[in-house]
Amino acid sequence: MTPLTLTADATGKPARARRTAWVPTLVLIIGSLYCLVPVAWVVIAATKNRSELFSTFTFAPGTGLFDNLSELTAYRDGIYWQWMANSVFYAGFGALLSAAVSAAGGYALGRFAFRGREFIFKVLLAGVLVPSVVLAVPQYLLLSKTGMADSYWSMLLPSILSPYGVYLVRIYAAASVPAELMEAARMDGASEWRIFSRIAVPMMMPGLITVFLFQFVGIWNNFLLPYVMLADDEKFPITLGLYTLLAQGASQPALYTLVITGCLLAILPLIALFLVIQRFWSLDLLSGSIKA
Repeated sequence: MTPLTLTADATGKPARARRTAWVPTLVLIIGSLYCLVPVAWVVIAATKNRSELFSTFTFAPGTGLFDNLSELTAYRDGIYWQWMANSVFYAGFGALLSAAVSAAGGYALGRFAFRGREFIFKVLLAGVLVPSVVLAVPQYLLLSKTGMADSYWSMLLPSILSPYGVYLVRIYAAASVPAELMEAARMDGASEWRIFSRIAVPMMMPGLITVFLFQFVGIWNNFLLPYVMLADDEKFPITLGLYTLLAQGASQPALYTLVITGCLLAILPLIALFLVIQRFWSLDLLSGSIKA
């Protein structure tokens, strides 16, 4: 019996490993195309007028982008921009409140020892596993009892508490806020609020930015909650507004161009948000979670 031998190339890698090294790259390319082709189609379709959109299916740009934007702005006296403003308000204010609550809750769970802490943390972990679709109807029933259904509060209140946000900040606070620094601040006479606001929050900022981003994207893309909560279309977010346009397109095909153009515009705030806040991110978030 002859022993199995592996040949190596000039880099010292076995020939078999070198032959299969392209497989992960190919898988990533296919995955990227799977995600980017629909986005590219939306960008191209938004430039086409009605005849170009329905006559051919090509990736060649059309000539109707500015006409589509004009018609979308004129539709029902610019209600699309009201939907866009509502989404910015729901997502921005809701994500900001959620990040603040997550900061306080995660910091308390990560840096203080008290009775019932582990039980609360386990309940939060269980909340991470509960799909939001399960909570939509109970939340509607609770808010309708208080008279807040079909109001802006019906969109904001369910978004304030994010179990995953509290969990993430708890892990980050335990890894990034040294207990020695907190003790030194207490010896200098600093109050707990001052320690939290002036020391802990700046050190947890990369984690809080991540929580804000996750919540913003989640609220911006949320469809079921506004569908259940809201009846006045002037309070609709962009997701529900575009759905109503799409539903009307079954009887008015001319609205399809407005829907596609609206989808393109709805992507732009998310892209801008990523570009603006990416400089606040740090790899310390990943390293902190590993250390924990």
